[in-house]
Amino acid sequence: MQADREKVGTEDTFRLEIVVANAPEGAVVQLPAAEDFEVLGRSQSTQMSYSLGPGGAGVITQVQKHTLTMRANRTGTLTIPPAAVQTAAKLYKTRPVVIEVVRGRLSPERAKRGQPPTNPFGFPPGFPGFGGLDDQDDPLGGEPRLDEPTVPRGDSDLFLRMSLDKSEAYVGEQVMVTIHLYSRVDLSSVDSVTMPKLDGFLSQDFKTPNQLMSEQRVIGGVPYREYLLRQKAVFPLKAGTVTIEAPEADITTGIFYAGRRVHRRGNELKLVVRALPPGPATTAVGRWRLSREVSQTEVALGEPVQVKLVLQGRGNLQGVQLPPLGAPAAFKVFDPETSDKPSTSKSHVGGTRTIEYTLVPQQTGTFVLPALTVPSFDPETRKYDELRVDEITLKVNPGAGGASVGPNPTVPMGLDGPKNQLIAGGLKSLRHTAHFRPPASSLTAQRWFLPLALAPLGLTVLMGAFLFARGALGAETPESLKKKQARAARKRLAAGEKLLKTGSTADFYAEIERALTSFMSAKLGTPVTGLVRADLVTKLTEAGVAEAERVRIVAVLETCDLGRYAPGMGEFGARRKALSDAAAAMEGWS
Repeated sequence: MQADREKVGTEDTFRLEIVVANAPEGAVVQLPAAEDFEVLGRSQSTQMSYSLGPGGAGVITQVQKHTLTMRANRTGTLTIPPAAVQTAAKLYKTRPVVIEVVRGRLSPERAKRGQPPTNPFGFPPGFPGFGGLDDQDDPLGGEPRLDEPTVPRGDSDLFLRMSLDKSEAYVGEQVMVTIHLYSRVDLSSVDSVTMPKLDGFLSQDFKTPNQLMSEQRVIGGVPYREYLLRQKAVFPLKAGTVTIEAPEADITTGIFYAGRRVHRRGNELKLVVRALPPGPATTAVGRWRLSREVSQTEVALGEPVQVKLVLQGRGNLQGVQLPPLGAPAAFKVFDPETSDKPSTSKSHVGGTRTIEYTLVPQQTGTFVLPALTVPSFDPETRKYDELRVDEITLKVNPGAGGASVGPNPTVPMGLDGPKNQLIAGGLKSLRHTAHFRPPASSLTAQRWFLPLALAPLGLTVLMGAFLFARGALGAETPESLKKKQARAARKRLAAGEKLLKTGSTADFYAEIERALTSFMSAKLGTPVTGLVRADLVTKLTEAGVAEAERVRIVAVLETCDLGRYAPGMGEFGARRKALSDAAAAMEGWS
């Protein structure tokens, strides 16, 4: 048994290889089980060799190789217990393996291996598991990927896959949904991505790349380019097995003129959502901290007190509900101001919620702002916790002039205090005057009512007569319609003029191309959008367009296609020339 590293980080993975040679029939291999390590993946291979023994007799050697992908659970000098092979007659064991584990992640460069184990079986040099064979030379080597996607039988050169970072989760626990595109062909663009509906989840965008960035990935021994399309953090709302629908995407393959548009559909996924264990009802699922601050604990009557409640951590910040402040009745409490500041870490979402209260004391004395407790559930430890802030004592002193009660007390006075007391205002005098006027006549009795009621009907008749006369006298002929459409196409160049300096390169050349194609459609009397160059030239020839004008039109269209991708086409000079060539092509076609 041998590990490929002697020192790893808690976020690194390493390989442990167990090689069993010439095991008798019925032998059982017992892989090591260590509480300090978790096994992320397993693979097994078998190889056989044939050699000539003493006297020319053939010898067949069989070797089993077990590879475990592992990760340490804690730091320190940890020991992986021996592996064993149980035969009918004897139990064989390996030596234990000692690994030094530090916090975090080490350099991505693979650590140097120690001395390879001795070869007690007399295998030929380079046999798997002995002689320091490196992964690049070992056809069965290579660290397995746990998230390796399934390559479809069809469309294996370009396929879409959705994955989850976990197959089971608690209600309210974060689950990361990632959509990747795998390709062995050149890609021009991803035109659209249709996300699944995610019914039954609260979702938050995590990564939405603006550009196509790829990483090399080997799947089943075949090299692919892996593109990240979308990544969302979702939080299930109810228990049960939830089906997440397949995503879809429209992709343009190839470069420049060789591209074609294809549609790909990904895979469905199922997520098992478990109800929270028996315990207190809570909406705080994740890892949270709760704190409270008070601007001052001793104030004069009528002076405000600022109380700030802060919730911070990771999880679904929008779904957490905090209890009310519970201020004493002797304080006037204004509506709080709440602000949320979302944040993201390497693989989690969370943030900070701040609730600010303003309290104004209405009575002197000593009062207690009660403690607050919020139950929470941590899915990683699978335990409930209690977020708590301690009670705070507030002392209110008499105000100016020794007043002990505010102008608008919110608590009842003591039994010995004044009762039914009018404060600052007294009674208002009664209104004893009145003004009378005769009732107005009805609306229909007014002189202007009838003309006003008939006015809409008269206007409708006049408008209908005007439209009829204009249609009869000014009907458009096919020739006039073509001229009108050609004028409209020339006006599109004005829109291109606006994009000349400030618009994006792709929008500018697209506008020039639309102007020219709509102009040709108007002149030819038939749509030309979507025609290949050969068919377009044929239609122009049949319409009697001179060869020089045909060449100029095709050249402008080629420039527009090139302008979306070629470097330097976004410069002002190149745009100005394309606009001038398009105008010349329209003006040259009389």
